[in-house]
Amino acid sequence: MLVSEAVGAALATLGADTVFGVVGSGNFHVTNALIANGARFVAARHECGAACAADAWARGTGRPGILSVHQGPGLTNALTGITEAAKSRTPLLVLAADVAGAAVRSNFRIDVAALAASVGATADRLYSPATAVADAARAYRTAERERRTVVLAMPLDVQAAPCDPPAVPPAPALDPPAPAPAAAARLAGALGEADRPVFVAGRGARAARASLEQLADACGALLATSAVAKGLFHDSPWDLGVSGGFASPLAAELISAADLVVGWGCSLNMWTMRHGKMIGPGALVAQVDDDSSAIGAHRPVDIGVHGDVAETARMTLALLNPRPGYRSPELRSRIAAGVRWRDVPYADEGAGGRIDPRTLTIALDDLLPPERVVAIDSGNFMGYPSMFLSVPDERGFCFTQAYQSIGLGLASVAGSRPRRRRRADGHQRTGDRGAVGPAHGCGGVRRRGLRRRGSSLRSGRVRAGHGPVPARRHRRHRPRVRLRGGHRARPGRPRAGPRLAGRPTRPPAGHRREGGVCHRLLVAGGGVPRPLNRAARERTR
Repeated sequence: MLVSEAVGAALATLGADTVFGVVGSGNFHVTNALIANGARFVAARHECGAACAADAWARGTGRPGILSVHQGPGLTNALTGITEAAKSRTPLLVLAADVAGAAVRSNFRIDVAALAASVGATADRLYSPATAVADAARAYRTAERERRTVVLAMPLDVQAAPCDPPAVPPAPALDPPAPAPAAAARLAGALGEADRPVFVAGRGARAARASLEQLADACGALLATSAVAKGLFHDSPWDLGVSGGFASPLAAELISAADLVVGWGCSLNMWTMRHGKMIGPGALVAQVDDDSSAIGAHRPVDIGVHGDVAETARMTLALLNPRPGYRSPELRSRIAAGVRWRDVPYADEGAGGRIDPRTLTIALDDLLPPERVVAIDSGNFMGYPSMFLSVPDERGFCFTQAYQSIGLGLASVAGSRPRRRRRADGHQRTGDRGAVGPAHGCGGVRRRGLRRRGSSLRSGRVRAGHGPVPARRHRRHRPRVRLRGGHRARPGRPRAGPRLAGRPTRPPAGHRREGGVCHRLLVAGGGVPRPLNRAARERTR
């Protein structure tokens, strides 16, 4: 047995059942070995698209994603997607072929370890044929247990060497780290004295909804999330939505009036705290995280608790006497009536064949099925889908903004995990030229059998901006809705509101209709959509 075959078999044994990538000579054999052991391979047209898809898959499943790339340019092509995953603490294992140790003059030679370290990923390597299986298992478990992006260099000479059949070394089960009893007691004491506590849950709390809700019910806390955990408390009557720049006026009012803000697995960075404006005068700040280096990294905190979010919530609950806290029947009614952005009145500024992006996004929210996965690209437009589109839970929102690279959203849809239904609806929102470069993501969507619906917002010209920009600031350059997915808009004949595409048109060949709506197209602005001619359709496939 070759090392490449043994590594593929070992990773499949550890749980690698879905692999994204672009196959070259350097990663051909290990990828085939994974497939031979039951893994599914999802091919992409470009390595960056494969990296984004693997990142999204890992976010949606909570398991390590697997990316397989060729040596040299295969890895560098994937680097932007790997950087996003590393900065997002996505559990991702990159199987990166590498040149043989003796190939010092190879044009494919790069310093894989330095490249990985430069973007915040963890570097590892197949050191020898005798240790290759243990090396691969170590890299996989590092990604899984530490929530890290690991780049595993696989030298060609090591891959091609013979070895014994794989025997994956066993690893003991590890319990989540519990907080120190004194730290849990300090947090319980602060919650027992707070009149207006607010919980802000982040990426590290995405598996702890039940424990956090039980503690919040006992102390009367309101619930909010960071952007990456959007949907965690969906359907809770005390859910304020996303804290920070995407917070609705009512949510911002209630969070900034809190006398205790507790971040659960949340970095409390400038985006989530709106540059500190979400922390009211005199408010105490507590932070719970299983990574001690994250506590106080972005802002000073009064109480720091090092421990697993769910374990800390359970220990704190046992020390707490129930009290009403922030909650009241009147406040519950206010939250139900006005915490969503779509319930906030606004002046529709759509005119001249253009659609107000708020009106558009509300219409999309009504049209899309509740069971959905929303992937957000980066750019000046991204506030609208983040604020106005709802998701069923924390797995339904793929927010690739840690590196803020434009063009990652489309490929993320290819990795979006099919949800409870056999074929879930993925909606990707892009803009600021985010749909121009990443066509490499489209093939993976079709190969995975997902139903993708997409929309694009385009301003009159490219503008620089930070955070969600209200439509009133686009008086001269309001975003226009452009059609994607095989249709184009005929100019002229402005309308007062958005028109949902598919109803007045006949889809081109190969585009299936579902419920009267062409599923590859969602919205049209400014004119009646018409099918492209046959030559144009062939170019867009």
